[in-house]
Amino acid sequence: MHLSPPLEPMLARSVSALPAIGRPAVFEPKTDGYRVIVFAGPVPYLQSRRGAPLSGAFPEIARAAAGLGVEAVLDAELVVSSGAGHLDFAALQQRARRRGAGAARAAVEQPAHLVVFDLLEVEGAVLLQASLHRRRDALEELFAVRGLSAPWALCPQTTDGEAARAWLDPAWGAAGVEGVMIKDPASRYRPGARGWDKLRAHATAEAVIGAVTGTSRSPTSLLLGQFDGAGRLRMIGRTTALHRAAAAALGGVLRPAGPEHPWHGRRFSGGWNTAEPLAFQPVVPEFVAEFVADTAVDAGRFRHPVRYLRLRDDMDADDIQK
Repeated sequence: MHLSPPLEPMLARSVSALPAIGRPAVFEPKTDGYRVIVFAGPVPYLQSRRGAPLSGAFPEIARAAAGLGVEAVLDAELVVSSGAGHLDFAALQQRARRRGAGAARAAVEQPAHLVVFDLLEVEGAVLLQASLHRRRDALEELFAVRGLSAPWALCPQTTDGEAARAWLDPAWGAAGVEGVMIKDPASRYRPGARGWDKLRAHATAEAVIGAVTGTSRSPTSLLLGQFDGAGRLRMIGRTTALHRAAAAALGGVLRPAGPEHPWHGRRFSGGWNTAEPLAFQPVVPEFVAEFVADTAVDAGRFRHPVRYLRLRDDMDADDIQK
């Protein structure tokens, strides 16, 4: 039996810590990109996590898959690097929307790469029932025999828990590593199942409370900002829903702002991949909030909601610069 698209990728469930010592596990860095299944061969096909075709948007990857020299199905993360040496998710999103001549130009200007972490089929042999350990051996052999280089990249893997912990450092987050994947080396590949674990990297930071959803007296979430070099308050993220005690405490100090507020009349989307506007009330930007967030940041804004921790009474809003 040969695999064919669409093929559901194996998924991961979120966990809050690395596994206890003694549990068999291998670790891989989770890079900030698009999950893709690559069908390599004379007629290549690049499939998104949800089954959508991506070959037209990434012609250089399709060419690499066609030139692999062997029919194979690989599981990978599709990434684009910035000129500053870190992964650029916003650029990846823009590339995914292009087709034709625009996609061809982008392939030259901002080439994509594949960080490959699994091999599902090779030369007609389907490996779904094989252990992860065996699939990894076959993947490493494929890279070695074919002498694969850019746009191919072999995902690092380790059994060393301390090495995995290092991938959670904010410095790796700044480079585009979102966290750590945790896998059982004896596990088989189960399409659509959440058989792996994922630990996201998190870090605390501070920002100015610039607006709220709900009302200033009864906020439900916070819109956070930082001042840029020109002194303009730039939105950097939105918090998850506030707990009752935090909402009550903030409601006692936040003050509604008037037309002089820098966000008066502005429109913010309700989230990534949606154009629906967010209803919010500007507040006087005088209080600093400490929050915890993962490391996924696009164009200066946290992609996922952040979690409010506390007010920083020891800091002034003017201290918060991008």
